[in-house]
Amino acid sequence: MKVELYGAGKVLKGVLRVPGDKSISHRAIMFSALAEGSTVIEGFLPSADCLSTMAVFQSLGVSIEREGERLRVFGKGLRGLQEAKGALDCGNSGTTMRLMTGILSGQPFPSVLTGDESLCRRPMERVRKPLLEMGAEIHTEGERQTAPLYIYPAKLHACSYESPIASAQVKSAVLLAALSTEGETVYTEPSLSRDHTERMLSVMGADIRTTIEAGGKARIRIKGGATLRPFSGVFTVPGDISSAAYFMAAVFFLPGSELLLQNVGLNPSRTGILEVLSRMGAEYEIRNRRVTGGEETGDLFLRFGNLHGTEISGAIIPRLIDELPILAILGVIAEGETVIKDAAELKVKESNRIRAVVENLQSLGISAFETEDGMRIRGKGGIFPLTGKKVSSYKDHRIAMSFSILGLLCDKTDPMEIEDAECVSISYPTFFEDLEKLLDGNTVL
Repeated sequence: MKVELYGAGKVLKGVLRVPGDKSISHRAIMFSALAEGSTVIEGFLPSADCLSTMAVFQSLGVSIEREGERLRVFGKGLRGLQEAKGALDCGNSGTTMRLMTGILSGQPFPSVLTGDESLCRRPMERVRKPLLEMGAEIHTEGERQTAPLYIYPAKLHACSYESPIASAQVKSAVLLAALSTEGETVYTEPSLSRDHTERMLSVMGADIRTTIEAGGKARIRIKGGATLRPFSGVFTVPGDISSAAYFMAAVFFLPGSELLLQNVGLNPSRTGILEVLSRMGAEYEIRNRRVTGGEETGDLFLRFGNLHGTEISGAIIPRLIDELPILAILGVIAEGETVIKDAAELKVKESNRIRAVVENLQSLGISAFETEDGMRIRGKGGIFPLTGKKVSSYKDHRIAMSFSILGLLCDKTDPMEIEDAECVSISYPTFFEDLEKLLDGNTVL
């Protein structure tokens, strides 16, 4: 599917209620399935990735009723899952594959996890390694240790593991495997990655605690053997700040724009983008702060203004890893240079996001350079007319949405064309519809 984007002369005004958080939607299904009893989930994100997680648990014998964004999950308990009749297809979802590896490592039956061509190229050794230290038996394909993953029954034991990277997926896999052990597992990462797993497991009765040490190291301790209880009442998934990020950015591409984003998740491990926007000179307000299911949420109000470049590096990177492509796009209209460092993780996402961003920008005549662990973008110092061209999404949802926002600089007579734009369904199926409605001055709730 090809989509044409333009926005020159338009203004973005209105209210948008962003779709449910992808990371939390995955975990809400997983943890509810492992609980003893049923859980009602509202605000679930029905994206391709999250539907892959739902299908995997249904294949493992978990009953799930769905009506739009509302689910009822009938939990089977940690030992109630059933052996699947075939391979478990994770689609394009790295979250599904990596977290399920942790869950299935302690089950009394074998499992095979597979996915699409893109997922089967992504590295899995980083999650396999700590699980092997816990006694898991996991086999991978080829020298690059990729999927399919063959998981065999094993008796797991608690361990102490220090990760060289801050990765929420690796951390979550270890914590979920630890539920099947006796004793205490200790997981340490260089800086705190998104902590939805820790927060949600704590609410459900797991004995888990986090300490931040001098220098920023995060140490998470979890005791095995807990029985997870269902979420009390209805579990409401907050809006995804990663999805909201594209509309935050859009405000700064269209002079006179004002936008209220409702029900945005404001978990501190995910709000790095707000800190960077502040450094770039953006003005925003957080309204109606509240806590739902252990997660902070609120409404964000933003208005158009001029931006200046900044450096994004160090401990903040895990807190905005998914937002780096759109922050690079904001660098295009900023005054001065925007530099992204310490982000080699971008190379092993759905695409090599460093290369994808830089190559597309260069094809548009914008000064951008790839570095070993990031990129440099020389900003234009404000809004400018952009000549439309074809750009590749690299079949990566975050690249497609990021360059859609850059396309707002184009005129209707010379729009930007995004190739393979259907990939946005991975995280935000209604992205183009919502953008079009807001450009027409409509509220999207």
